[in-house]
Amino acid sequence: MCALAVSVAAMAQEQKKEEPVMTKEKGGVYIINTTTLCDTKGYKSPTPLKVTVKKDKVESVEALPNMETPKYFRRISEELLPKFVGMKFEESEKVDALTGATKSSNAVKANMKAAYDYYKKNK
Repeated sequence: MCALAVSVAAMAQEQKKEEPVMTKEKGGVYIINTTTLCDTKGYKSPTPLKVTVKKDKVESVEALPNMETPKYFRRISEELLPKFVGMKFEESEKVDALTGATKSSNAVKANMKAAYDYYKKNK
């Protein structure tokens, strides 16, 4: 395993220990970290997300450290994640996967579902 992969894996492991699953900010904003909620693998690894929600709508979705192929995951970050923004949280499962990055897309969608399920149960 290359040093970069070890470093990313170590960062992800450290994040699992420190980050709460969900925090509530001012103005009714919730931030959900899916690192410990979903271990669905993409092409190479789990694809944890940081999902920000306000009034049951997705405000932002940020990819957290993972070991997916950078070229393909860049497409996920640029093309798939923005599709969730502005959407009602419960409708996020309606977003289609990206062709050519299907496994990673499906893992991201599984993380969005895990985030939604946790939010719905714990807000």
